[in-house]
Amino acid sequence: MIDAEIEAARTVGVRFHPTRGSMSLSRDEGGLPPATVVQSEDQILADCERLVAKYHDRTPRAMVRIGLAPCSPFSVTSSLMQDTRRMAEAEDLLLHTHLAETVDEVAFCRERFGRSPVNLMEEWGWLNPRTWFAHFIHLNQEDLAKAGRAGVGMSYCPSSNMRLGSGIAPIGPLQTAGVRTSIGIDGSASNDMNNMVLELRNGLLLQRLRYGAEAMTPRQILSMATQQGAAVLGRSQDIGSLEIGKAADLVMFRLDTLELAGGLDDPLGALLLCDVKQADFCMVNGEILIRNSELQRFSVDELKSIIRKQNRLSRKLIRGE
Repeated sequence: MIDAEIEAARTVGVRFHPTRGSMSLSRDEGGLPPATVVQSEDQILADCERLVAKYHDRTPRAMVRIGLAPCSPFSVTSSLMQDTRRMAEAEDLLLHTHLAETVDEVAFCRERFGRSPVNLMEEWGWLNPRTWFAHFIHLNQEDLAKAGRAGVGMSYCPSSNMRLGSGIAPIGPLQTAGVRTSIGIDGSASNDMNNMVLELRNGLLLQRLRYGAEAMTPRQILSMATQQGAAVLGRSQDIGSLEIGKAADLVMFRLDTLELAGGLDDPLGALLLCDVKQADFCMVNGEILIRNSELQRFSVDELKSIIRKQNRLSRKLIRGE
């Protein structure tokens, strides 16, 4: 399905850094996923090679790059984790996995491997600057220090974490330790909106809930979605900020709307703390994709038949047809 996702991203016009996920350890073998969704290690690695050869663009301001992403320590074998790392090193690719998301995951790693998730990543050679982890919630001081020294990155997924009751990532301690921090939405299995502005708001408020009102500012979490996000992807040189030589990627919001009335002494704070509905202008790689809140490549009316088809397929899936 990653081919379809890449084609969709090209159709929409967004910059895309998909990761080739993998699950090789079924429930029958002590893992999490059912046997119907796992693949053999040979199948996984062969498809990773295919995708890199077909899509990975190493040039500056590239629109598509591929990462490698075994799902989690309880979804794949240790041999696949290490073979994936070796491929990433050989091809100069990024590595990604979900880590330390839940208390149950930490208990699983300690029971099965005799060590914490972070120590397990160290053993498998994953603690390095090409790696970024989703969630990264349940960490002790040793974990923080090791992750910081290794220069790993992470994606903070507050709405998903709230929906699943997973916990709150310790963003301040992570940044102090030297971990590169970004913002994410996780995915549609645990986040129905995929709204980055809402994600920034939720992430900001959760940090204040846990660490106090001074723990984070709107500007700090916006940096996680822009400059720091680019750094996590190893792309500080070509995306993430508006500078000469970098890609022309920007989003703009109207400030004269009812929901922002009275908040213009701090427009950035208003953007995250008031009820902003949608972007009014969006440019990716110099191409205008949204103007006056309207899609430029296609209209919403053109999507209605696709929405109806998706609803039909969803109902069939739920009914097991």
